Amino acid sequence: MNYKNITVAGSGVLGSQIAFQTAFHGYNVSIYDIHDEAITKAQKSLAKLKGVYGNYFKDEQRAEEAMTRFTFSTDLAEAVKDADLVIEAIPEVVEIKTKFYKQLGKVAPAKSVFATNSSTLLPSQFAEYTGRPEKFIALHFANQIWAKNTAEVMDHPGTAEHITLELLDFAKSIGMVPLHIKKEQPGYILNSLLVPFLSAGQNLFANDVAEPETIDKTWMIATGAPMGPFGILDVVGIQTAYNIVLMQASANPDATNSQKKLAELLKTEFIDKGKMGVATGEGFYKYPNPAYLEPEFLKA
Repeated sequence: MNYKNITVAGSGVLGSQIAFQTAFHGYNVSIYDIHDEAITKAQKSLAKLKGVYGNYFKDEQRAEEAMTRFTFSTDLAEAVKDADLVIEAIPEVVEIKTKFYKQLGKVAPAKSVFATNSSTLLPSQFAEYTGRPEKFIALHFANQIWAKNTAEVMDHPGTAEHITLELLDFAKSIGMVPLHIKKEQPGYILNSLLVPFLSAGQNLFANDVAEPETIDKTWMIATGAPMGPFGILDVVGIQTAYNIVLMQASANPDATNSQKKLAELLKTEFIDKGKMGVATGEGFYKYPNPAYLEPEFLKA
């Protein structure tokens, strides 16, 4: 593996984390997003991550040095002109990803390897649009990447074997635990376990069975888990949760009323009101001091 220059396409919550994790481990990182507002927001996120990394790793100088390795662009061709690897972290919407890969395949250098950070979609769904299916693979990270350092590497039937090996090496080089998934699986390992759990919690809420705090409290007391489904959803981001619910509903012609109700609830009561989760300071809980961290939360 001889990667030096990495482009991260999409600078949202996880995109920014991937970018900082990569720069923190010595790579040059070009960040691409579709407009200046997104870039400005990304720069603010990276500034906050500098503090997070400096504190978590007890190395403020290294975190400061990472900030010198970023470049930013709203021009895709400019952002990928030197890319050895492009990591895509754009919205979990098939049409958006398809359009992106068609454009990326035309402007990226021949050397560039493409990796999708998709949470639920398969690389084979987009391989033909990349123009280089043999150099296309999935590389999935978990939120709060610095601490929850899993990197799921999943090829598709057309991925070249050496690309898979290179991505496993790259993941290790940026401080991740590389996890090779031997065949395509929607949701990979992490989300094959997590998404049904989060969906179950959301459906209890959408069907008026219980309030989010009650659901979280039940799970946390009964299992000893540090968070319930709604605390996790705030970390994942309400927009991502909404996109997944919409995708599930559109894929299922017999979508239940609860799925439709949940999608509408997430949009009107959270997204439309700017309550996007931890990133905006409010989702199901208010931050930086959510109720589930209070000592009294798990008591009678």
